Amino acid sequence: MKRSEARILTSHAGSLPRPKDLQEMNLRKQRGEPVDDAARAERIRRAVPEVVRRQVEAGVDVVNDGEYGKVNFLLYVQERLGGFEFTGAARPLGAMADRRDRHLFSEFYEDEFSSRVIARREQVCVGPIAYTGHELLQADIANFKAALEGVSVEEAFMPALAPFYQGENRYYRTQEEYETAVAEAMRVEYRAIVDAGFVVQIDDPGLPSQWDQFIPEIGIEEYRRLAAKRIELVNYALEGIPEDRIRYHICWGSWHGAHVTDLPLADIVDLLLNVKAQCYSIEAANVRHEHEWKVWKNVKLPDGKILMPGVVSHATNVVEHPELVADRILTYAGLVGRENVIAGTDCGLGGRLHPQLCWAKLQVLAEGAALASKQLWS
Repeated sequence: MKRSEARILTSHAGSLPRPKDLQEMNLRKQRGEPVDDAARAERIRRAVPEVVRRQVEAGVDVVNDGEYGKVNFLLYVQERLGGFEFTGAARPLGAMADRRDRHLFSEFYEDEFSSRVIARREQVCVGPIAYTGHELLQADIANFKAALEGVSVEEAFMPALAPFYQGENRYYRTQEEYETAVAEAMRVEYRAIVDAGFVVQIDDPGLPSQWDQFIPEIGIEEYRRLAAKRIELVNYALEGIPEDRIRYHICWGSWHGAHVTDLPLADIVDLLLNVKAQCYSIEAANVRHEHEWKVWKNVKLPDGKILMPGVVSHATNVVEHPELVADRILTYAGLVGRENVIAGTDCGLGGRLHPQLCWAKLQVLAEGAALASKQLWS
């Protein structure tokens, strides 16, 4: 994996704005409406070179395919893993339906999210879990490889979902067997991405954000015990993949809300660093987590590791000033070493920001990194 050896490199957390027609196809799939899959696949094939070009023009060094081949996490499971059924009639599920943050700010969430619903059915494991998304994955890889031809980038990455264990298990004898089967199935995707020459990014928003879903709230030691088991599962899924080809991304959920029930980074940072990845991508630019740079005053980043703090955020429409971006980078460089920092985004920008704002933020990300580099390598 490339490091910031001569200047601060830039990247982002994954999701980028889709073209309007592709976005409409995705919305129809989310609602359970029929979609011409061949037409959608062709639209993705034509769109990926454009999103790669836009990243290069914005000054992003480590690019991806915008996650154009994915709709959402639920459909990701439905399309790429066998052994699951989605039972019951599709029902509307409002955003933030089962979090403590929603209970505290129920009027806000009702006003803000009442019209944002998706068709959701219950996810149930009813048979042996196996990876079945080979064709979709190979299409993603082929599209991305074709898009990288003729452009100059430092490196390329592809995100993939961390092993999960939501949904009801009706097949395996124990929960442990169920979780192990999920990890082994997802390992197929991780290895294919790395074998294709890309860095794999493991997206694991659940590590910190599931804390908010325990109602009533559980104790922090009990949560840490559950989180440690989650990380054991991630590491099991990553067996056989070199650490220097792995990024690990966590976030506290990208919705625009209060986030007062977010788990402090300090409560899980030691667990985060147990993940066998070279690079750790974290939120660090939004107003709920920006202060957590202080965590790294007392926590040593292990030798050989890279920290990718978000220095621009999905959580506000305000486009950060390049000097603020530079200041944030300089703070982290002073704590963990300039060569150990890649400047990133808090979370995926696609779907949370207007496309114009997304690309403006990636541009100031690059501008801020250039300003910081001048000071760090002067």
